[in-house]
Amino acid sequence: MPSLPSRLAVYLVADPEQARADLPLVVHRALEGGCTAVQLRAKHLSDRALFALAVRVREACAAHKALFVVNDRLDIALASNAGGVHLGVDDLPVAEAWRVAQQAGRSDLIIGYSPETDEQAVTAAGAGADYLGVGPVFGTASKPDAGDAIGLSTLSRRAAATTVPVIGIGGIEPENAGAVIEAGAAGVAVVGAILRTNDPAAAAQALSYAVMGAHRGLQG
Repeated sequence: MPSLPSRLAVYLVADPEQARADLPLVVHRALEGGCTAVQLRAKHLSDRALFALAVRVREACAAHKALFVVNDRLDIALASNAGGVHLGVDDLPVAEAWRVAQQAGRSDLIIGYSPETDEQAVTAAGAGADYLGVGPVFGTASKPDAGDAIGLSTLSRRAAATTVPVIGIGGIEPENAGAVIEAGAAGVAVVGAILRTNDPAAAAQALSYAVMGAHRGLQG
């Protein structure tokens, strides 16, 4: 299986409220274009509808051997057999999520976490986080409560302070994705750059080229 950093390279946050078409279809096209991970973020669905959508998106990810993650909801992640769950500072604490996953027989469940401070970034790995989502790097209209842009310097500082992979999120496009990788991120997470385009496959491909090109440049 590919390493976790490589699985996080092009990370789509799939929100049905942001998509221009049926979300599983958009996800499928994005995966064809090169997305390596998909997080389902659906804040306003009933539990039953969210579970049904999670199963469909998981199946699309499985067909492309991509990582599938559920935002916030550990119960839905476990019920849908997701590869991971992504938590924020107001969600179930990472340590408790890790404990519940262990009790459920899912020691392989990947736990992502979005820190809001340097201290949270430093301590997240010790609590059980496998990767961090850091942002908004450039600012975003896709998440109204995301806060002000933190910039590349803060992203770089938080990436250097932790032992787990970091993905940058917030206002990322193919034109600036390389700078996010050069700042120390393993990958980029996007919403509108794929969901609000007419060609999700082409958008994902452009992001993949930018990310892989930046990684090659760092290695060379």
